[in-house]
Amino acid sequence: MIEGSCCCGAVKFELSAEPSMIGTCHCSRCRKVGASTIAFVKKEDLKWVQGREKVQLFEPTAPYIYGRCFCKICGSSLGEILSEEDSFPIAANALDGELKLKNQSHEFVGEKPSWYEICDDAPQNNGHPE
Repeated sequence: MIEGSCCCGAVKFELSAEPSMIGTCHCSRCRKVGASTIAFVKKEDLKWVQGREKVQLFEPTAPYIYGRCFCKICGSSLGEILSEEDSFPIAANALDGELKLKNQSHEFVGEKPSWYEICDDAPQNNGHPE
């Protein structure tokens, strides 16, 4: 069981299985919402413990299509945790404890700020990985 939460503890959830992968998005939008490193989870593995009603969805404007979720109280980024898709990304920073996985991908590296240095050997992509 992998526990997850926001900073203030109002939102809590559990994953019954480890995420399928972890990746880092360097686009300006993901950086702005504080969720550049994301963990892909299956909807069936996510169980709400408390605070689902405290999650706010930020609706995107074109050309973006993915909404981003955050805690209404503390503002912690939660990725796409309200998604109805079978698999979706959540903010890796919301996971408590350790994972066996390491970062497996970097996307939108062309938008990466000059001050950020990629320090792993994961594949780098200019857009979404193929």
